[in-house]
Amino acid sequence: MTRFSPPKALPGGSFTPWLIVLLGLVTAIGPLATDMYLPAFPEVERDLAGGPGSAQFTLGAWFLGLAIGQFSQGPLSDRFGRRAPLVIGLAIFVLASAGCALVQDYHLFCLCRFIGAVGGSASAVIPRAIVRDVATGKKGARIMSQLTLVFGVMPVLAPSLGSIVLKFGNWRWIFWVGVFYGLAGIVGILLSLPDTLVPERRIAFSPVRIASRYILILKEPVFLSNALLATFSTFVMFAYLGSAPVLFEQVLHFSAGQFGLFFGINAAAFILGTQINGRLVHKFAMPVLLESALLWALVVGALFVVLALTGIAGEHHPILTCALITSITGALGFIGPNATVMSFYHHGQHAGSASAMLGTMQFSIGSLSSVLVGLLPGGSAIPTAIGMMTGILGMAVADLMRRRAPAIGTEDD
Repeated sequence: MTRFSPPKALPGGSFTPWLIVLLGLVTAIGPLATDMYLPAFPEVERDLAGGPGSAQFTLGAWFLGLAIGQFSQGPLSDRFGRRAPLVIGLAIFVLASAGCALVQDYHLFCLCRFIGAVGGSASAVIPRAIVRDVATGKKGARIMSQLTLVFGVMPVLAPSLGSIVLKFGNWRWIFWVGVFYGLAGIVGILLSLPDTLVPERRIAFSPVRIASRYILILKEPVFLSNALLATFSTFVMFAYLGSAPVLFEQVLHFSAGQFGLFFGINAAAFILGTQINGRLVHKFAMPVLLESALLWALVVGALFVVLALTGIAGEHHPILTCALITSITGALGFIGPNATVMSFYHHGQHAGSASAMLGTMQFSIGSLSSVLVGLLPGGSAIPTAIGMMTGILGMAVADLMRRRAPAIGTEDD
C-alpha cells in the first residue's frame, strides 16, 4: 500500500500554472459564498421565517465571521504553516455550508453562516501569504494579478451563478454548491500544494505577540498606505455591487438578460486590467502602473459624478453610464494587485498576519460602501457615482501616504 506524502516544496519559489489556478479558485470561495445567495434573499426570508429584511442580517453574520476569522487565520498560518490551517479552514467552511443547507431555524442559519465565514476566511488570508512566501517584486505582482483576477470577478459573477442554480432548485442548492466547491479545494490542496512556510521560519503563537505583531504591521507606513489603497479599491467594487440591483433594474430598466450581459462585460474589463498589469510589471515599476490607473479612475470617477448630478448619466443614457462604470472597474485591475504586493514588502516573516490585517481592512471598510449607497437618495445613478468616487478619493489619499513612505525597491525575486 502506497503511503500518501504531501507535495514537495516549490523549487526555487516557482509556481506552476496549475498552482496559480488552484489558489485562485480557493481565493474565490469568500466572494462566491458572499454573493451567490443574494438572489435567494426572498426565499431565505420566507422559508426560515426570519421576517422582512432578515436575510441582510445573515450577510452581516457572514461579514462578522470573516473579520474575526481573518484576524485569527493570519497568526495561525504564521505558526503552523500555510497548508494545514488552509485545509482545516476549508473543512470548517464545508461543514457550516452543509449546515446552512439543512437547518430549518433562522438563528441556527445565522450561526452556521458565522462559523462558515470563520473557516472560509482562511481562503482569503493564506493564499496571499503563500504568494509572499515564494515571490516578491514583479514576480509577486504577476502572480497576485492572476489571483486577483478570480477574486475580483467572482463577486460580479456570483449573483448570476446563484440565479442559474435557482432555476433548477431552491436556495438550499446554492449552499450544496458551496459544499462541493470547498471539498474540491481541499482535495486539490492535499494533492498538489506544498507548504511554502518552512518550520524554521514559523513564529511562536501567543496572544501578546499577536497583538504586538498587528500593532507593528499597522505602524509600518509601507504596509498601511498600500493596504489602504487595496482596501479602497475593494470599497469601489462593493459600492458598485451594492447599488447595481437598483441602478440596473429600477433606473436603467435592464432586463435580466441585459443585466447579466453587463455584469459579464464589466468582469471582462477587470480581467483585462489584471492581465495587462501582470505583463506590464516587467516593463514598468509597480507604483507607476498603480498611479496611472488611479489617475484614470479619478478623472472618470469625477466625470461620472458630474454627469450623474446633472442627470446625463442615468436613465436617459444607459450605455454612457455602463461605459463609465466599466472604465473604473478596469482601472481597479491595476491597483489592487500592485498595492497588495507592495503592502507585504517588509513582512515576509509574518506574511500571514499582514494578509489577515489587509483582509480585515478590506471587508470592514469596504462593507461601509453599502451603508453609504443606502443612505443616498435612490432613483438615479447618483448613489453609484458618489459611492464609487468616495472609494477613489480614499485611494488617492492612501497614495499620498504611500509617496511619503520609504521606497521599497523594484526587485524581481
